[in-house]
Amino acid sequence: MTGPGLNAMDGLWAHLSGGALLWLTLTLGVYAIADRLSLLVQRNPLANPVLHSVWVIGVILVASGTPYQTYFDGAYFIHFLLGPSTVALALPLYENRRVVMRSLVPIVAALLVGSIATIGSVIVCAAVFDLPAMITISSLPKSATSGVAMGISQSVGGDASLTAILVVATGIVGAVMATPLLNLLRIEDRRARGFAVGLAAHGVGTARAFQVHPLTGTFAGVAMSLNGLMTAVLVPLAASFLGG
Repeated sequence: MTGPGLNAMDGLWAHLSGGALLWLTLTLGVYAIADRLSLLVQRNPLANPVLHSVWVIGVILVASGTPYQTYFDGAYFIHFLLGPSTVALALPLYENRRVVMRSLVPIVAALLVGSIATIGSVIVCAAVFDLPAMITISSLPKSATSGVAMGISQSVGGDASLTAILVVATGIVGAVMATPLLNLLRIEDRRARGFAVGLAAHGVGTARAFQVHPLTGTFAGVAMSLNGLMTAVLVPLAASFLGG
């Protein structure tokens, strides 16, 4: 069915969809609604706002036939804010610095074990499922925050775009599963809970940890930051091992 009115609507949509304001506004609006719904159900892990924002926006992009690159260009300002928001985690870290320093020894031990485990799990899965080398290498830094993970992936010959997808998926799954899993394991210490979530699920997990408790979020931020450094050291070693 065609007509002047329909053609005008098509033209208007083509104009709007190519602009940055539409996708930026849409992203913020969808997240705000998802966050509000999460609050209404008392921050149930299954109501994670990032999880639901991703699939809702994905449906909109598919339904409208909008290329991902067009969306990314429009919402780039949000991507840009990942850097400043990560740096802002230094504030709660500074406020709780005495608590963090008292836990320095277990932090270092947990960091070593956790970082090796996250990378080792990829190697084990690659061997069990006979994954292609590109997928394996791109998956190695999946538990580091996206900016760090993509840079590491490129440096060892991985696909940065695939790494970004895996990082987001890891963060969402970790944020959703963390609370029930830690409850099942009867881990009640807020420091341990936060560190585990931040190490395994980076920024998404850290955001979830701050919703639970400020101290939990602080230790999640510590884990996310330190794991980025540890991942930058361990992934090249793992990649060279796989390449050999």
